Amino acid sequence: MPLLNIKPTQTATWKKLANHFNEAKNYELRELFRENKNREEELSFSLDELFVDYSKNRITKETINLLLSLAEEVELKDAIEKYFSGDKINVTENRAVLHTALRSSSDNPIFIDGKDVKPQIQSALRKMKAFSNKVISGKWKGYTGKPITDIVNIGIGGSDLGPNMVVEALRFYKNKLNTHFVSNIDGDHISEILKKISPETTLFIVVSKSFTTQETINNANTIRDWFLKSATVFDVSKHFIAVSCNINAVDNFGIDKKNIFPMWDWVGGRFSLWSTVGLSICLAIGFDNFKELLKGAEKVDNHFRNTSFDKNIPVILALISVWYNNFFGAETEMILPYSEYLEKFPAYLQQVAMESNGKNVDRDGDEVDYQTGTIVWGGTGVNSQHAFMQLLHHGTKLIPVDFIGFKESLHNLEDHHEKLTANYFAQQEALAFGKTKEDAHLDLKINNESNKISKLLPYKVFKGNQPSNSILFDKLTPFSLGMLIAIYEHKIFTQGVIWNIYSFDQFGVELGKELAQKNVYCL
Repeated sequence: MPLLNIKPTQTATWKKLANHFNEAKNYELRELFRENKNREEELSFSLDELFVDYSKNRITKETINLLLSLAEEVELKDAIEKYFSGDKINVTENRAVLHTALRSSSDNPIFIDGKDVKPQIQSALRKMKAFSNKVISGKWKGYTGKPITDIVNIGIGGSDLGPNMVVEALRFYKNKLNTHFVSNIDGDHISEILKKISPETTLFIVVSKSFTTQETINNANTIRDWFLKSATVFDVSKHFIAVSCNINAVDNFGIDKKNIFPMWDWVGGRFSLWSTVGLSICLAIGFDNFKELLKGAEKVDNHFRNTSFDKNIPVILALISVWYNNFFGAETEMILPYSEYLEKFPAYLQQVAMESNGKNVDRDGDEVDYQTGTIVWGGTGVNSQHAFMQLLHHGTKLIPVDFIGFKESLHNLEDHHEKLTANYFAQQEALAFGKTKEDAHLDLKINNESNKISKLLPYKVFKGNQPSNSILFDKLTPFSLGMLIAIYEHKIFTQGVIWNIYSFDQFGVELGKELAQKNVYCL
């Protein structure tokens, strides 16, 4: 069954939220904390090693209760059950949306068109385990008998961004294999990768559901031509692997059918890193760590599906985002991980969020008359503090921020981590509470700059009142990263339900592809 089509602006709660906003737009975080000494305790919750604090938002209990009422009125609970149960909620493409099934360890079957998909998933996982173990152990040999040293993932979009981000984020756990990613059709990009590898010891993974994606197939053909300058067509099977649905096209390329890993049309590209698309992850960090990644995501899946909305992390984060997007008119939201390992996480979320919810037509086929997807951007702290954070502290725009941090470092440089963590909390405090005119005046006096007060005082005042969420884990592990990614997946799904849009198609992406193909033919 498809999702129910409920226009949010026509609900009773939306009107109440609009009225409430007339008061809430004047909320000052400094005052909200002064009035309620228990605010942080009341507006935070934990899930195992994860602690989420959303107290530094321009909300009260009344705001949250109204937003929770909106979630009920748009039948979010019904949507979540259909999401997990294999209903074809991707109506425009007549597909189920079941990336959650890829990390499910329960024995409960999940049916699509009357067929349980769990056996397919388990079979693929067994194949991934056997293959990755063989390559990592050195038993898989190249055409000259040498073991594999390098992996090149050839894909684009979800077939690149997800695996690339995870491999980068978990490089602390990497084995001896070197992993590279080719995505852009820019020939300079592929040339730089080829300079780093040897055809004798490199394994290429071509990831394309249709095996017709222009960028991926063009890059794969270029790499095969490069490979064949040193090897023969009979050696392709030792060095090329495919993740695809199109068996015939893969076979025509020259890849052995035994080296094909399956893809399913009920897994969208930007949610596919949990599937065989994650083969490069398996090879980079080992199958056991890949399984931990799945387990972390499953932990959040169960939380999202079974926890009441008032204690539900993805739901609360989604509702707060809707509050700023649709009532305050905030156009962007920043993702700020305080770990250099997560450097690629904001870019990954850009695709997941903006390709999913960048829609101007609702589920009834009508053009929306309200804002939908937010613009997602960010970087890593502390680097961002010396780059674009000035805009948040002194600028004129409202930009909600998600701060992502970890209590422990991985390399045990405690002095560094203490300073990093100090910055993590200081930025949240500075954004929320700023610096008053009186405090700035006193600072200038203490610093013996009394003679400059009249000149400098306006520049030393910070209004604050900038909202943020604190998402804090014990440590960056495959499990915690799985949790983090799943939180945002379900946040994005919840937003799409509220906005009454289809989050799982991407026709805007297809238009550019069609025009690019026509232009190629015209050259």
